[in-house]
Amino acid sequence: MSRRLAAAGILMIRSASPIAQQATRMIITDVDVFVLKTPLDEAFAFSQGWVTQRSATLVRVRTDNGIEGWGEAFCQGLEPPEISSAVITHALTPLVVGADPLASGPLWHRMYHQTRDYGRKGSVVAAISAIDIALWDIAGKHHGVPIHQLLGGAHRTHIHPYATGFYRLTGRGESARLAEEALIHRDAGFTAMKVKLGFGVADDIAVMEAIRNALGDDDTELMVDTNHAYGRRDALKLGRALDTMNLRWYEEPVVPEDIDGYRQLREALDTPIAGGENEHTIYGFRELLSHHAIDIAQPDIGSCGGFTAARDIAALAQAHGIGVNPHVWGSAVAQAASIQWIAALPVTHHALHPSHPILEYDRSAHPFRRDIVTHAINTDKDGRVAISDAPGLGITLSMDAVRRYCD
Repeated sequence: MSRRLAAAGILMIRSASPIAQQATRMIITDVDVFVLKTPLDEAFAFSQGWVTQRSATLVRVRTDNGIEGWGEAFCQGLEPPEISSAVITHALTPLVVGADPLASGPLWHRMYHQTRDYGRKGSVVAAISAIDIALWDIAGKHHGVPIHQLLGGAHRTHIHPYATGFYRLTGRGESARLAEEALIHRDAGFTAMKVKLGFGVADDIAVMEAIRNALGDDDTELMVDTNHAYGRRDALKLGRALDTMNLRWYEEPVVPEDIDGYRQLREALDTPIAGGENEHTIYGFRELLSHHAIDIAQPDIGSCGGFTAARDIAALAQAHGIGVNPHVWGSAVAQAASIQWIAALPVTHHALHPSHPILEYDRSAHPFRRDIVTHAINTDKDGRVAISDAPGLGITLSMDAVRRYCD
């Protein structure tokens, strides 16, 4: 009987003493924060301002057995990376050092509850996201599996990327240049593209018409993103003009606080409404989804609360029949995390030919996409991005490069 129980693992579990369990328990020893910055050779603009540098807030969580995990706090919009860095250093590190890194759920709730009175959104949740991503990276490495396996398994082996770009170099009146950019993305193998708008309704329409004319009658799929540049009236005016272009989505048409505006636009337009990169945790997405405000949810894993929150958000969206297509604009760390999450996202509406989530692939200048990792994320000969089966996030960082951009 004892042999049979031992074979089933029952005797071993019952006989393990608390002392033995404690001896094999892994603990967090250090949380290191790296603020990366580098100036751009040429500044570019989106609707909310000019981008003059690339920045990132990276986190390395170290354990007593030598396993370390990496995470990233997304620098939203024009956010200084030092904000989330300060939160990690002064508010979150004392809450996780000495804890079990495999207890990502309890640690997430500990960080969220302890910061609730001054957090809930923005840089504080982005800081939580960074540590949470690092904990899942550690768990994957500990178990020797990719994070998507820990999330329940991969629904796909490859992801189709879409090119994000079309930023402005001077402001308005750049439709001809942006049409040429569309051809560059197409020649690079991209079959889907997201165009940055929000520079005035007339200018936006001119840009989209120039791009559509340049691409001709091919099957390139287009999306637009105004980064909440408009109020409801102008957002509706632009949306009506774009309804004839068969867009995949119209992203952030109004400010994230205007949930009623989102809902009204969704009801008035044929083009699907997308949003959520500026929303956080299951609590924030509960409001978007319960008010029927969006067709496509776009959490950013470096901002919404990391893998722990992203898993809950995806389940909530699935229950509402709303697709999830993650936003990503961060470094290679955020890219890798997004790929792992997209791998595990189920199809929202099952069919023989369903719509799968696609990967945002920023084509603008960003050295943190390539320089800080030993192997950058690239598309294959078919224009797809392979999902890594390596443990954790599936990337290896170059500490020399990370430290160089911290100087």
